[in-house]
Amino acid sequence: MSSSFNELYSNILNAVFLDRARQQLEQGVDGLACADAYADQGKPDFTLAHLLLADAPEELKRDILARSYERRAELTDERAEAFDQQFHRPFPLVKLEAQKDRMSAQQVRQGKRIRRGAKSLTMN
Repeated sequence: MSSSFNELYSNILNAVFLDRARQQLEQGVDGLACADAYADQGKPDFTLAHLLLADAPEELKRDILARSYERRAELTDERAEAFDQQFHRPFPLVKLEAQKDRMSAQQVRQGKRIRRGAKSLTMN
């Protein structure tokens, strides 16, 4: 891979997440443990912020970030199913977001830039 983790993914993150991660690190938290916990919660922005600041192997960072996207996709699918049951109609746009997250996870695992489309909010 020609690009480092930080080169590939630092441009997709809003600075507010990095600021929050820095504050947590200043308070003495373990950045990698935080990234792992946020991944389990399906929060890729917080996960990525901690990973960008962490000193860890690239493969581990990619795995944790991909897992955060996969978890968010699972949670989004669950939400879509709950909406479907509650409102008795499908929610295809919610399902599409889950599909985009799965694609993002796959791209991260392959060491590629995340490409979610021109109108994606994560591409700021």
